[in-house]
Amino acid sequence: MKIAIYPGTFDPITNGHIDIIERASLLFDKIIVTIARNTAKTPFFSVEE
Repeated sequence: MKIAIYPGTFDPITNGHIDIIERASLLFDKIIVTIARNTAKTPFFSVEE
């Protein structure tokens, strides 16, 4: 089983992020998208949102 991990703040999530996930879904059996916090950025959304 091929697994990919895609970390990012995704704040906000963009069409580019979605495109990467969709293309990766053709190459991997499972994709784990992790939400990270970057204290150097002012977030639009909280981690909980």
